[in-house]
Amino acid sequence: MLDLHDFEFAKVLNREEFDYLLHHAKRVSIPKNTILFYQEDICKDILLLGKGEIELYMYGESDKKIPLYALKEGEQCVINTSSTLSQTPAIGTAQSLSDVEGWLINEEVVKYLMHRSPTYLNYVFTLFTIKLDALATLIQDIKFKKLDSRILEWLRAHPSKIVQATHEEIAEALGTSRVVISRVLKDLEKQNFVKLHRKEIEIL
Repeated sequence: MLDLHDFEFAKVLNREEFDYLLHHAKRVSIPKNTILFYQEDICKDILLLGKGEIELYMYGESDKKIPLYALKEGEQCVINTSSTLSQTPAIGTAQSLSDVEGWLINEEVVKYLMHRSPTYLNYVFTLFTIKLDALATLIQDIKFKKLDSRILEWLRAHPSKIVQATHEEIAEALGTSRVVISRVLKDLEKQNFVKLHRKEIEIL
């Protein structure tokens, strides 16, 4: 198990800052398959994960479970951090995939470290950047899956099986980007729903 001083940000804290962290961090052990917080909860503490793995997910339409990302040893959850610092509802649920050990720190400790240590501040922003990139990719994928049926409906609304339209024109009609339309159309072609031609789309 990682100790507090093994966390990357802790290695560069000065003695006063690390002692403050050590004094206020609460050691915790959490069994496998435990819900740490639910979607829409407002988190009170932030977990520094020293051992184990935690899954973050959310529920979409029809209570469909959508995995967001996994939290691993030495990491701090951005959903947990964001909810705690802003006191707003968490956008996802956190569940332990194994027995977990770590430390809980409250909002005051995080704000103290962010104010005193530029390195810790950079660490937190780096986590947000990495995880937000992953979430952005996920959101795009979700949009693609929903968009395929919208594209087919738009195409089938035309009187002919051959629809003369560019990808850009379809994007404008459906309120999205040309790149997204092109990607979804290629997927639909692979599934034999359509056949793509230059400035024309054939409905199969």
